[in-house]
Formats: sequence, structure tokens, C-alpha cells
Amino acid sequence: MMQVQSALVRAMLVAAVALTGFNLRPFITSIGPLAGNIQEHTGLGLQGMAMLTLVPMLLMGCVAFIGPALQNTFGARRSIIAALLVICCGCALRLLSISGWSLIATAALIGLGSAVIQAIFPGIIKREFARQVGPMMGLYSAMLMGGGALGAVTAPDVSSSTGLWTVGLAWFALPAAAALLLAWCVLPIDKGMSRTEGTARRLLARPRTWLLMLCFGLMNGGYTSVVAWLAPAFQERGWSAGASGGLLAVLAVSQALSALTLPWFARNALDRRPWLWFTLAMQGIGFAGLALAPDLAALAWVIILGCGLGGCFALLMIVALDHLPDPAQAGALTALMQGGGFLIAATPAWLVALLHDMTGSYKVGWMGHVATVLVVAILVWRFAPGRYAVAMRAPAVTRTQQDMLLPAAPVMPIHDTR
Repeated sequence: MMQVQSALVRAMLVAAVALTGFNLRPFITSIGPLAGNIQEHTGLGLQGMAMLTLVPMLLMGCVAFIGPALQNTFGARRSIIAALLVICCGCALRLLSISGWSLIATAALIGLGSAVIQAIFPGIIKREFARQVGPMMGLYSAMLMGGGALGAVTAPDVSSSTGLWTVGLAWFALPAAAALLLAWCVLPIDKGMSRTEGTARRLLARPRTWLLMLCFGLMNGGYTSVVAWLAPAFQERGWSAGASGGLLAVLAVSQALSALTLPWFARNALDRRPWLWFTLAMQGIGFAGLALAPDLAALAWVIILGCGLGGCFALLMIVALDHLPDPAQAGALTALMQGGGFLIAATPAWLVALLHDMTGSYKVGWMGHVATVLVVAILVWRFAPGRYAVAMRAPAVTRTQQDMLLPAAPVMPIHDTR
């Protein structure tokens, strides 16, 4: 283990942040472009295919609730290294996964590793880059979405060049191994990490926590659906696996660019709601375009949708952080929002598959997401920054508990430096 003492080690730590984020999405986005091959060789139906996305999303939701406990028990460094090892092994095992259930098992294994990292890694970033939290979280998010783009583009290419679809899924063990090695070398030992026992329980007593979960979950439900079914939807319209995978890559790149830039434009806005409504409008346009006129401007719909999803993801994370002035409590609130949100987000992809089986088209599913966007747009109205302090005040807690969670001064949104 190394202490962060030199510019070189610092640069390696930045690389570890980027490479770790990079490995959290390829195992999901690589499925869609290879859906035809997977179904042909495993016999999985659409609902079985949906399990390859649903199971990891459920794990991401559940593990987010126990992330603080894992960190307290095993330490952040050991937890991250173990999670990267699990991801590496899960990807490698896909080389041998020739049945539907074995493929779902690897999805669960890799999803578990990703879930642990998502629950704990933001705390490491905040600890190691206290003065650059915004830029580093932006880098982490962008690499997370960039990894998704790489998964969509390279999986069909590797599959075609080797003649084995399993290789197209399994080769992501290589970047996972690189991230594991880098993390082992440069992640500092756990010093100065605060313990957070009881904070989650107290935050769950606030209705605002559940409202944040609902908005985050409904928004990410659109992401899980589009990642799972965008490529198959266009393959049904005659697109090749490579071309439809390219659409997923464009989606992921659009998400990454939006996640980086929109928070920067909104950095001086105390009220984030206009920017959230802007991203929701883009999502509505994108889903409506996919449903009503997919062949008219497929690339445009995907870019607009990707910008809406990526920007909304980043802005909702910032809105959650805005609610409480204490970084540890705000981080716990953000983790709970992700946990409950990912549990909600696991369902829509399965529902879209069910609707496809019932109607023979993805149109109803895409229109369902248009309706969901409208619901979130209405709920976002409650995120007025002047009401954050009131929203985080529990109706029946002891004075000590109240003092632990309520801000001593009116809550003001965080000014980003991105």
C-alpha cells in the first residue's frame, strides 16, 4: 500500500478513479447489441434477457443501503479491491456461460461488485479530493458512461472477429483486471473515514428521502429500458448488431457530455429545477421520437434522450447534496436516493419486455416512459431550495437526533466548481 505523497502517485490515483468508473457499465450495455446471439444460443426469451439488466439493478439498489455498514466492517479500500476482483472474475466466467441461467448468474456477480463500488467509491473521492470533488465526480461519472459506450461498440466487434459471442462479453475482464491492479497499488489505506451508524435510519424517516428515491428511480428506469431494448428495437427494424450497438454508444457519449456540462452551466443557479425540467423535456422528446417516428431521425432521438438522461442523473445527485449542509449526511442521503432509486429502476426494463410480448412492439413501452417523465416533472416542483430545511426536519425525533440531522443555518445549494 502506498501513501499519496507524489504527483505521480496522485496522477495514478486519478487514473484509478477513471478506470474504476469505466468498469461499472460495459457488462450491461454489451448485452443489447448481442441480444440476437444470446437468445439463439441460450434460449432466453425477452423477459429472461431483461433479467440480465434487472438483477444487477436490484443489487445496486440493495447494496446501496448497506454500503456504510460494509465500509465500517471491512474498510473502503478492501471493499473496493474485493469488488473489482468480483467484477473481473464475473466477466471472465462469461467466457464459459452458454446457458441462460449461467449468464444471469454472472450478471448478478458483476452487478454485486459494481453495487459495492457505487455505494462506497464516492466517499473515497470526497476524502482524497476534498477540494476537487466536483471535477472528480464528473470524471468518475463520465468514465462510467464512457465505459457503457465502449461496451456497446466493442462487444459486437469482438464477437464478430472471434466468432464467439461469449468472448464479446468476457473480454471486459481485461480492463477490470487493470483497474484491480491499479487500485491495489494506489488506493490509500483507510484513515479519517467517519462512521455513519444510524444516519440512514434517521434519513429514512423523512418523506423527502423517499421523494428523491422515487424521482431518481423513475428517471433511471428510462435508462435501464433504453440500455436493454434500444439495440433490439432497431434490430427488429433491420439494423445490424454493430449499427444498433453504435446507437447505444452514441447514447452513452451523449450522457457523459451532458453529465459533465449541464452541472457546470447550472453551477450558479440556487434553484436547479429549471435545469431538471430542461433535461426531462429532452427525455420526453427522445422517448416520443423512438415511439412515434423511430426511422425519421433515430440518431437525433438517441442524442436528445442521452443528453436528457445524463444531465438529469448528475443534477439529481447535486439536488440531493443540496438538501443538507453536512457532507457526511448529504452523502448518506445521496446513497439512499441511489439505493431506492435503483430498486425502482430495475422494473421498467422488464415491463417494456412484457409490453413488447403483449403488443409485438416497443412503442407502448417508450410511450410509457414519456408518461413517467411527465410524472417526474410534476414531482420536481417540490424541490424548491428554500424548503430544503423544512423538508429534512422529522416530525417526531428526539432533540439530539434533530440536532444531528438539521442544519444549524438555512440550507443553501452547493456552488459547483465544475
